[in-house]
Amino acid sequence: MRLSTAQLFNQSITSVLQKQTATSKVLEQLSSGKKVNTSGDDPVAALGIDNLNQRNALVDQFMKNIDYANNRLAVTESKLGSAEDLTGSIREQLMRAVNGTLSDSERQMIADEMKDSLKELLSLANSKDESGNYLFSGFSTDKQPFAFDNSTPPKIVYSGDSGVRDSLVQSGVAIGTNIPGDQAFMKAPNGLGDYSVNYLASQQGDFKVQTAKIADQATYVADTYTFNFSDNGAGGVNLQVLDSANNPVANVTNFDATTPVSFNGIEVKIDGKPSAGDSFSMEPQSEVSIFDTISNAIALIEDPNVANSPQGKAQLAQILNNIDSGVNQMSSARSVAGNNLKTVERYKDTHTEEKVVNTSALSLLEDLDYASAITEFEKQQLALNAVSNVFSKVGSVSLFDFI
Repeated sequence: MRLSTAQLFNQSITSVLQKQTATSKVLEQLSSGKKVNTSGDDPVAALGIDNLNQRNALVDQFMKNIDYANNRLAVTESKLGSAEDLTGSIREQLMRAVNGTLSDSERQMIADEMKDSLKELLSLANSKDESGNYLFSGFSTDKQPFAFDNSTPPKIVYSGDSGVRDSLVQSGVAIGTNIPGDQAFMKAPNGLGDYSVNYLASQQGDFKVQTAKIADQATYVADTYTFNFSDNGAGGVNLQVLDSANNPVANVTNFDATTPVSFNGIEVKIDGKPSAGDSFSMEPQSEVSIFDTISNAIALIEDPNVANSPQGKAQLAQILNNIDSGVNQMSSARSVAGNNLKTVERYKDTHTEEKVVNTSALSLLEDLDYASAITEFEKQQLALNAVSNVFSKVGSVSLFDFI
């Protein structure tokens, strides 16, 4: 077997380079604190590490979405709670104002308080989040949702939309982060049912409409109806119901308030005792705005001739029903926000636990055992020194020295 000087040199330099590479690899691991820095270090572990890192990145994005949703829902729930309490206070002010012992000036003072409360309620409905976006404007977050229009008397109108902004909190799971203003303040179910009632100043009898609902959708005819009571000649009254064209749609002889009046798919229950000559009208309205209801309440107590009259008492009953319906609407909207907030918190806990598990698995796959690594480094360093010494000796030896 022939050995040349070049062959000895190449074998020695290859050994030195291999030991340098092994030493550099261990040194890189010590510097990074990771035992897998490239896929070549451990292909199987590298794939697992990549998958876990991707999952953690997705969880981090879910957590950001949850923080955003949590902030908006918490503020929304708080504002709706304040609006609910304020509306309850307005109801108490109204009941205090219709006390017959109050003077006109005292009643006007309460009306002024109610006007201030209405402005405060409007301010709550126009609340913004920490980013300056309107909470109750649907998708139109840059548009003020509620404002007075130019009518006389002015009414509060809604300029937002019914959009619900979703936040992705889990793969395939989106949670609503807002309550549109129309659902919170503008579309409370009518306290009477499907119709609102207009009472006349000429009313003499002590009565009110208790409910006015659609009873049969198949035969229902939407229209404005007028109820006229006339003397039946026996101490009671007869009732005739006319449509908007003054065509009779119902005639009730010897009207009995305990029996509902039915016509055109509509059922109306009247509570109390109408007098001959009394009349009222009703028109379709299945939803009411809490703002309009409070405005009607203020107008009622500002008119001393109406507040304690039979007309005023009947109007008061309708207003109270609609205020209660408005409070229930805000309470329902608040419940939606609160339930979404709880759901978001549950997903946050789930992601937190998942992040802990993923981080633990990552640690097992890539974290370096420093004690073992330092021992390995010392071993490779010793081997490198030995190989380097051999190379220096071989490099200085020539076969011609032995010829």
